[in-house]
Amino acid sequence: MTTTLGFHGAARTVTGSRYQLIHNTKRTVVDAGLFQGLKSLRKLNWREPPFEPWKVDRVLLTHTHIDHAGALPRLVRNGFRGPIHCTRATLELARLLLVDSAEIHEEDARYANKKGYSRHKPALPLYTVADAKRALKQFEVVDYESWVDFGSGLRVKWQGAGHILGSTSLEIELEGAGGATATVVMSGDVGRYDMPLHLDPTPCPPCNVLVCESTYGNRDHDASISIEEQLAEPIGDTIQRGGTVLIPAFAVGRSQQLTLILRRLMTSGRIPEVPMHIDSPMAVDTTKIYSRHLDEHHLDEDVFADGRNTLFPKHVELCKSVQSSKALNHAEGPRIIISASGMLTAGRVVHHLKRLVRSPRNLVVLAGYQAPGTRGRKLLEGEPWVRIHGQDIPVRAECVSIHGLSAHADRGELLRWMQEGGASPRKVFLTHGEPEAAFDFARKIGRELGWPAEVPELDQVVDLDPLLWS
Repeated sequence: MTTTLGFHGAARTVTGSRYQLIHNTKRTVVDAGLFQGLKSLRKLNWREPPFEPWKVDRVLLTHTHIDHAGALPRLVRNGFRGPIHCTRATLELARLLLVDSAEIHEEDARYANKKGYSRHKPALPLYTVADAKRALKQFEVVDYESWVDFGSGLRVKWQGAGHILGSTSLEIELEGAGGATATVVMSGDVGRYDMPLHLDPTPCPPCNVLVCESTYGNRDHDASISIEEQLAEPIGDTIQRGGTVLIPAFAVGRSQQLTLILRRLMTSGRIPEVPMHIDSPMAVDTTKIYSRHLDEHHLDEDVFADGRNTLFPKHVELCKSVQSSKALNHAEGPRIIISASGMLTAGRVVHHLKRLVRSPRNLVVLAGYQAPGTRGRKLLEGEPWVRIHGQDIPVRAECVSIHGLSAHADRGELLRWMQEGGASPRKVFLTHGEPEAAFDFARKIGRELGWPAEVPELDQVVDLDPLLWS
């Protein structure tokens, strides 16, 4: 018997989460996410899978962010027919996110064909809405903190990760020869401590092998200035000069945090009440899903106590249709637009950026991590031009980056998460981090905890037997 773990995504990069665990000849894939950012990474989404999807027995899903779940329709399209196991909230969010992702891929392909800027003739979507709906039929719900026995010496428990609604880490118990057991923990994305919306992550349990994210493995979040203080002055100045504030934000989690904070700023008088547009039907639907899961003890009880009004300021417009989104092209400032996606890679926000970034009256607020190669990263680094729909658009708008809103644990919080549950693994594998962050974190783990830590390469397959059974 050989137990192996293949790192087929999120290896020395932040996105594209995908692992294959083979134990007792049974194949389990953990997460199936899309690569995002640099073109060289995005091209990996089109490659043939490094394993045979039709031979995979099951998928275990940690949460629904696209870099963890966005390739599931592609996996099903390539022949995977097994169950996809996740929490109930994750399934509800997946119904929104996967179909939305497919619609974006289809729309981007249509737009590229219409404008003729794609090198491929015709441009094709990575997957379709039909593919996404087929994948959703294969989802099966599991409960938090309950063991699920899959047979063949494999048991799994999903525990709260505090990252977004429904997010989890996986405690995987494996049975070896003679009934011996060993544990592999997959962190998923670990959330932060003392943040609105979500409770703290459940500590990492004791394990033989730990696979941990390292997005912020080489730095700590800046807590010296509150999020409200960072937002109040630049937004207030923009409103004063009659400009429009554009906030690219993930529809799940980030949009809810931002609207809650903006509401507090407006009601306290720190910024004027101006028209606000949530140009993301998904953000509205996501809020309803959050409200349905208040009894799962993974959300702060008072956040949604009075429903929608707790999050949204007065005079807010919820833009569901394409027509209402396009109408914003003719709306003068001052006003605030929150729209997806958070890294300005696709979706409605790209069209708003194309119009608004040209004027120095306007403000673009970058409210989260910006992966290399994304438009958000280029704005963060002060690039004078940004490429949109095959055109180089001049950047004249003010651009600011807000610190402290990340849903990812920083270096200190990851170390806290690792230690609080009594974990003492024989080996830590660090994924979901740029090389500098991952390797720095590996050295820190070795120095401070004395645990051997490794940063695997893409498609590296590791024999776990010496770590599990020797």
